[in-house]
Amino acid sequence: MNDASALLIEQRADVLHLTLNRPEKRNALSLALLDELGATLEDFRDKPIKCVVITGAGERCFAAGGDLNELNAFRSSEQTRAMSERGHAALDAIRYFPVPVIGALNGLALGGGAELAMACDIRIASAHAELGLIQSKLNITTAWGGGIDLINAIGNSTALELLCSGHRLSAVEALDMRLYSKVASAESDFASFVADYLSIFTQSGLTIFRSYKATASRRRQMLQAELLETARDGFIESWIHEDHWDAARRALPKKP
Repeated sequence: MNDASALLIEQRADVLHLTLNRPEKRNALSLALLDELGATLEDFRDKPIKCVVITGAGERCFAAGGDLNELNAFRSSEQTRAMSERGHAALDAIRYFPVPVIGALNGLALGGGAELAMACDIRIASAHAELGLIQSKLNITTAWGGGIDLINAIGNSTALELLCSGHRLSAVEALDMRLYSKVASAESDFASFVADYLSIFTQSGLTIFRSYKATASRRRQMLQAELLETARDGFIESWIHEDHWDAARRALPKKP
């Protein structure tokens, strides 16, 4: 395990465990962390692993969003496009990784953190894990393909309602929408819950997982490719708009 990193990396038998390790910042997604996540998955593409688990350090947050203090520096269309492409590339490494990627949501997954969760193939969650593509609260749209992933998962109408409202889904709501495959009981140990869930991935050979994932990835890739430029242009327009900066000023902590 690489304890010095914002991303903890551990292979246990044929499962790769990745832990977002910025608990003091509620596991906010810096661009460096996203880069490291993408690079790590690239390093493991050809390794004999059956699945990947992504979770967050601590018990409060999976990832509470992008790191607003860092992202606040991007002001021009060119800077915003580069930021969007950089984060999207990291999440594509999840979407198109050759075996299933499981998001083990130990807590809040909001904004960019919800996009990371939606990039995963499967999501399991603690009883208090809220999921919210809340970008509309900052007068922006999704930056890294999460809106497209939500449309892929639950269809146009319901996804549009959630994206426009910025509603934060409780664990029960997300489970009912089939955005979570399984939710831990409130009294259960989350690590044990995740380990029990992973037992289903020990019953078949690696070739099976790679074959099914290839089919699922192809479907997602077609939709991402079809909608990407429309979604990215909309994000850039909303990001550089003064409505966004007004909302961002209200959201960021006041400096003394």
